[in-house]
Amino acid sequence: MLTDLFTPSVQHWLDLAGIFVFATSGALLAVRKNFDVFGIAVLAEVTALGGGLIRDLVIGAVPPAAFTDLGYFLTPLVAAALIFFLHPEVERINGAVNVFDAAGLGLFCVAGTTKAYAYGLSLTASVVLGLATAAGGGVLRDVLANEIPSLLRWDREVYAVPAIVGSSMAALLIHFQSLNAFTSGVAALTAFVLRLLAMRYGWRAPRAWHRRSSAVEEV
Repeated sequence: MLTDLFTPSVQHWLDLAGIFVFATSGALLAVRKNFDVFGIAVLAEVTALGGGLIRDLVIGAVPPAAFTDLGYFLTPLVAAALIFFLHPEVERINGAVNVFDAAGLGLFCVAGTTKAYAYGLSLTASVVLGLATAAGGGVLRDVLANEIPSLLRWDREVYAVPAIVGSSMAALLIHFQSLNAFTSGVAALTAFVLRLLAMRYGWRAPRAWHRRSSAVEEV
């Protein structure tokens, strides 16, 4: 079965690791926005769990995992508490946090695709939900923080493209009945590496052809 790629305990810990790093990025943005402790906790929770909630509600996996597993709910709070007290130190290792965020992106895009397909969606719809799982929390985070979502900004390194590649690879593996723990790991690793390369070399998606807008990009 698609849901049996990893043992339940391994899958659980992989999920918690991804949730933690996404929660860290949300809490850091809350600190930069000068939010109070409640705002830091909310942004951490939304960033970590938002994508999975969107996926589970769409596919009918209710109640969502975030509400049935206490670890899913508490992990973002742990990340928020660490950022609340240690954010200067975490800011200094922001590069490492970005690496873990890229790892979470790779893991969640593949996990979201396989779970959506296991619930009966088509391969195309599963790819879309794989992207939503990986990036949905970040979009909700930016909206709550009154920012244009990073996913939509040209002046940020590509984020959706690596997730789409990872999700599409998972869908193709499903189509050819080749999805297993190793190949799903390759798909997740591909998304991870693409995201790292995008950050390293500043890769950006192209803008409109013959664009003549005078709009100034935000910093």
